[in-house]
Amino acid sequence: MGLFSFLKRRKSEREIIINAESLETRVAVVESGRLEEFLVEHATKERIVGSIFKGRIQNLEHDLQAAFVNIGLSKNAFLHYWDMVPDGDAQLEIEEGTPRRRQSRWKRISNEEVEQRFKPGTEIVVQVTKGAIGTKGPRVTANLSIPGRYLVMVPGTKLKGVSRKIGDDAERQRLKRLLARLPTPADAGLIVRTAADGSRRSSFVRDLKGLLVCWEDLQRAIAEQPAPCCVYREPELVERVVRDWLTEDVDRIVIDNREHFERIRDLAARISRRTRGRVYLYEGEAPIFEHYGVERQIEEAFRRTVNLKSGGCIVLDETEALISIDVNTGRHKGHGNSQEDAILEVNTEAVEEVARQLRLRNIGGIVVLDLIDMKSRKHQQAVYRTMKEALKRDRARTNVLPISELGLLEMTRQRVEESLQSSLNVDCPYCHGRGYVKSPLGMSVAIQRQIGAIMRKRRGSAARKLQIIVHPTVLERLRTADEQFLVDIQTKFEGELTFKSDPGKHMEYFAINDSVTNETLYSSMDR
Repeated sequence: MGLFSFLKRRKSEREIIINAESLETRVAVVESGRLEEFLVEHATKERIVGSIFKGRIQNLEHDLQAAFVNIGLSKNAFLHYWDMVPDGDAQLEIEEGTPRRRQSRWKRISNEEVEQRFKPGTEIVVQVTKGAIGTKGPRVTANLSIPGRYLVMVPGTKLKGVSRKIGDDAERQRLKRLLARLPTPADAGLIVRTAADGSRRSSFVRDLKGLLVCWEDLQRAIAEQPAPCCVYREPELVERVVRDWLTEDVDRIVIDNREHFERIRDLAARISRRTRGRVYLYEGEAPIFEHYGVERQIEEAFRRTVNLKSGGCIVLDETEALISIDVNTGRHKGHGNSQEDAILEVNTEAVEEVARQLRLRNIGGIVVLDLIDMKSRKHQQAVYRTMKEALKRDRARTNVLPISELGLLEMTRQRVEESLQSSLNVDCPYCHGRGYVKSPLGMSVAIQRQIGAIMRKRRGSAARKLQIIVHPTVLERLRTADEQFLVDIQTKFEGELTFKSDPGKHMEYFAINDSVTNETLYSSMDR
């Protein structure tokens, strides 16, 4: 088809590529052919972030300053005391991506007052702000929000605000005037989203109509359904992409599923006729991510070691709450620059790539970046400013500190859901998630130690004939480098050792059997 030859020849500045399959939907945001954002959603895995639940307070924990709320899931939700009452200012901070400030009034309220107002068994309506991660249950708040494309409805407040991310004063004043004329409900506030910059009044009116329908449905569900239950769910990934990502700087959306293509076109048409024309159906023979060079970039981006264009590299290690990142010069060549300039070049490129990797992998918590040492304070400040600038495009809340005296750049990134690595992978059944197994030397030491222990116990008995079953790699070590040690053990304990390899066994497996009775005296996998 001529359209797709054209698409292949012309690299747009910003494209959204959607691969929609029965079990998995993947979304890639590509800028000038480079992968910048990556989202995945599975049809069989329920997404609860953004969902609103009618729950029941299970218990209060004053030491944690938090309540645990039964919302109908396997784990109770965690609710901070300062998130128990709707607060418009706090919701505005969330929309802008700025760090949350704890409500000062909660610092003055006693535990007794909390108990009076929120006794165990009390029903409460909450919204999930962070999904269950690891052993922790979801985190919730009573600061509810229903996002539209241009507006966010904030039930329980009288707030009317404009996101501070819209910096133009004249535009802010125009949006405030439009907001003041909108027919808002008495029991809900409105926040103008960043996407509203430059939009017409008709767009606000259309967006508000949809929000009012959602609000009415939500109120009806709260009144009629018994707790615990879900009373509002965020739309699926494809619809969220149109709502949150389809902005004026997007040249096109390309999707490989006709049903979703028609739905996206209908959703885009509500924005404008021109926006509808930017949605294309991909019908090529090759998988869509391969056609646009996305699949290869995903594979490269999710490796432990990520190479930089300068020849340096970064090494990422992810744990449940901490991300450690090491920057190495690798094969970097300074192109005739001084050593300090070469280090600055690698560190600058590294922090830009780290900001990208955090978005792609959806990782967060505490992030510690071990940079290459820079003596110049000026260079340190330059790298720090580069990191802050690179993080501006991150939709998750971040907080980054200046480079420390140890050369570490420390930051936090909001964790809303499990990282992509955690959601798409399981621990290796062979190494059990350690990332390594014992070396043949380590196995040889362990085997000799157990042989000695068994022979000491059986000293003086007639049966001191042992058969040891091991992995072939370990047996090769025993036959060559450690043969004399085994001969010495036989001589010392007046025993007899025979060895047998089994390629079907684990690398760390070994068993010691009595050669006469065939009784298993020791098995490493039983320990």
